[in-house]
Amino acid sequence: MSDFEQHIMKDESGDDDKKFSQKVQTKSIPVDPHYAERNMTVGGNAAFHNYVNDFAHIDDPLERRRLALEKIDETSFGWLQVRTILVAGVGFMTDSYDIFAINLGISMMSYVFWKGNMPASTSTLLKVSTSVGTVIGQFSFGLAADILGRKKIYGTELIIVIVTCILQCTIGPAPGINFVAVLTFYRIVMGIGIGGDYPLSSIITSEFSTTKWRGAIMGAVFANQAWGQIMGGIVALITVAGYKSEIEHANSGAECDARCRKACDQMWRILIGFGAVPGCLALYFRLTIPESPRYQLDLDAGDHLPSTSNSSKVHEIDVHYDGKDSDFSDRDLEKAVDIEPVIPKASFKDFWRHFSQWKYGKILIGTAGSWFMVDIAFYGLSLNTAVILQAINYAGSSNVYKKLWDSCVGNLILVCAGSLPGYWVSVLCIDTLGRKPIQLLGFIMLTIWFCVIGFAYHKIPPNGLLGLYIICEFFSNFGPNVTTFIVPGECFPTRYRSTAHGLSAACGKVGAIIAQTVLGNLINHNCARDGKKKNCWLPHVMEIFALFMLCGIFTTLLIPETTNMTLEEISEKYHGEIDPSKLRRMNENGEHHENDTESDSPMPKKKKNIFKMFA
Repeated sequence: MSDFEQHIMKDESGDDDKKFSQKVQTKSIPVDPHYAERNMTVGGNAAFHNYVNDFAHIDDPLERRRLALEKIDETSFGWLQVRTILVAGVGFMTDSYDIFAINLGISMMSYVFWKGNMPASTSTLLKVSTSVGTVIGQFSFGLAADILGRKKIYGTELIIVIVTCILQCTIGPAPGINFVAVLTFYRIVMGIGIGGDYPLSSIITSEFSTTKWRGAIMGAVFANQAWGQIMGGIVALITVAGYKSEIEHANSGAECDARCRKACDQMWRILIGFGAVPGCLALYFRLTIPESPRYQLDLDAGDHLPSTSNSSKVHEIDVHYDGKDSDFSDRDLEKAVDIEPVIPKASFKDFWRHFSQWKYGKILIGTAGSWFMVDIAFYGLSLNTAVILQAINYAGSSNVYKKLWDSCVGNLILVCAGSLPGYWVSVLCIDTLGRKPIQLLGFIMLTIWFCVIGFAYHKIPPNGLLGLYIICEFFSNFGPNVTTFIVPGECFPTRYRSTAHGLSAACGKVGAIIAQTVLGNLINHNCARDGKKKNCWLPHVMEIFALFMLCGIFTTLLIPETTNMTLEEISEKYHGEIDPSKLRRMNENGEHHENDTESDSPMPKKKKNIFKMFA
């Protein structure tokens, strides 16, 4: 120890009660003229501003962190936020296009290889394969983004999607390969890329967004799913119209001759391959993104916070003892400055320690459980629109051209009338009504309307059923489908935000897989045996959907409300995390001096210390 001081003071009563104040001065870190240059980070473009570099000249990492986050949180909505929405949103438009285009592509493909009657198991396999890959991608990319950083990962998932979209268009049947197996493999790999976009786009948008409009910005990014579905419907509609002369003569799958099959083969390849186009537009901006400011600044802050008594980062420490402790020693002083880091280091052990506590774990259960519930119904409807339209006699024609045309138009009607308004009403209301009320409202309304469809199915005319499906699509998106994406991107600490979001999203896709493999096959349960029409069990499937929506109401009660709170305030309130920048201000404002009494210090007796300055 150097510059040791000892002061003897008398209290107000005049008693000779001795109190000791010891001040420890460590050697100051010399000023580096190239300090700002060393703090500069790479990356930054017109869509993602590098906020860290704006304050690289500030030598204090905690002050640098405070100023940068303050600038992010208080920035007004402008063109920078619009560009962020476009770049992050294009990825979701691509994801949505690729996920749901297969629904229309299967209808075209069935005429090429199965004379219009693709086996249900093959159809289910092709639809569910993307969701299987998505589960893998959501978990693995979510974990990698917390370990390696957001910048190193963002863009990789889009490259995977672009490449696999192109590869799907190049495959065909041959004696040595199985067409369905190869297509399934490519769709699983594509799903991994799509899955990676969920946690990455959510948390990056969240960590770059201003507090006031964070929900709307994240919602607008996710709302690009509707544009992806619409784009898929339009591309399918254009291809069907373009090949009309080649397919309109076929009044059934059996009449689809070589010319008709060639047209349908080219149609589905154009439809699937076009999914690579929008992803290419956003790839540059994703690859040149700066590191997420919160991730970067939390790492910097953690590196400069003392965790042991031998830390060279500490500039000045005041340790106060009263005179009653006669066994004061240097060893006691060392123990006095041995504190726990403000930001715990991310690890599996710390993750388990944190989320194994009910007050924290229930939030993860709430986000994951809610996403699981809503995706059962959302994907059960969205990936079976062609089946549903046929079941309500909207696309019931046997003519190849008419059937494909009606499927495309019906899909566009469902999306434009239900999904698109639902997405954007959520965007407009999310920062005023709040996340939790919107999610609760959505689950309640979906429970009601699925019950109506299920129990009154045979009493409702086809046009009425179509209207009810549109209402369900609306409340799915003005409700849990949007909020389950937003809330996990806000309500977890920075060091686990991506991992927790990935876990929540993966649970959702498990629900989508169940909807396809189990509930999807139930639509035709015993229909042929009982001499009933195809899809005779659809009403009961709607009733099952209603049950899952009811369960979603209870999982929603476990999530927190995050509206109009900074990410640091959310972590402090719901996870007990201390904002190191806030701790600094508290220490500076409540600075202890030599005349401070025992009751003035926030530390316990024998271990009272104030860290006044960190390097």
